[in-house]
Amino acid sequence: MKKLFLIIGAPGSGKTTDAELIAQKNENITHYSTGDMLRAEVASGSEIGQEIDKYISKGAIVPIKIAIKTILNAIKNAKTDVVVIDGYPRSVEQMQELDNYLKDENDVELISVIEVEVSENVARQRVLGRARGADDNNEVFNNRMKIYTQPLQAIRAFYNDKNILKVINGERDIDAIVNEMESFIKSKI
Repeated sequence: MKKLFLIIGAPGSGKTTDAELIAQKNENITHYSTGDMLRAEVASGSEIGQEIDKYISKGAIVPIKIAIKTILNAIKNAKTDVVVIDGYPRSVEQMQELDNYLKDENDVELISVIEVEVSENVARQRVLGRARGADDNNEVFNNRMKIYTQPLQAIRAFYNDKNILKVINGERDIDAIVNEMESFIKSKI
């Protein structure tokens, strides 16, 4: 049985870095970033990559079918029984689609959704400060932030009702954030 942890957070919240560090320190944990998986597909130049690029370049959400397919393949192909995926879900529809899939899935159990919480100001400073690619500019950041915050209350409420939401303060020293997240994940496996 694969144990799944989802990490959500605003653009620039540090969710990907946090998850990478935890996976590097723990051989029994595999980390996937939804964004990295989708960007890798774009970089491959494949037909699906070209389709994904139409959405990513505008800071928009990739269609559910493409995202779910990418995520499910990653979980099933993971080398370990503990899988951490960051950047998903980003919409109520994605959350519901994943929940519907997991109801009929005997090989994957969603253990927890961890939210790395940061203010919009901190997120903006981090994203515009790193300027990793063409999607790291003010206009795209504003769109990504809006897309992130619009469904956030509904996503929080959904996972809170299931008693699997864990909120972590993402505005601290990275070691403190990673240690808290790692301890929490280990306590659940």
